[in-house]
Amino acid sequence: MTGQIVVCYGTPDDPAAFDEHYRNIHVPLAGRIPRLSGFTWGKCSSLDGTAPVFYAVAYLRFDTEPDMQAALASAEMKAASRDVADFATGGVRMYIQHIESPDR
Repeated sequence: MTGQIVVCYGTPDDPAAFDEHYRNIHVPLAGRIPRLSGFTWGKCSSLDGTAPVFYAVAYLRFDTEPDMQAALASAEMKAASRDVADFATGGVRMYIQHIESPDR
């Protein structure tokens, strides 16, 4: 089963500083996580024009559950996790998502 870690960032105190740090420091750290098969992130906007619940959301994808568990235990994941405190001033929520897709 494919799984992913979903990281939801609240609105930071300084969005420009968040963006700068995220792109130039955090993305390279996340890219070193072993067994990572995909990594995407983006800023959020709501469909109805209200303020979105999250400023940005990142998806770290893994091909198998054992790959994801190995990544979670890695030194590289620990380094990326420690870095979050340096830029996520709006708070962060993290989830594991087990991906299911309908057959079409």
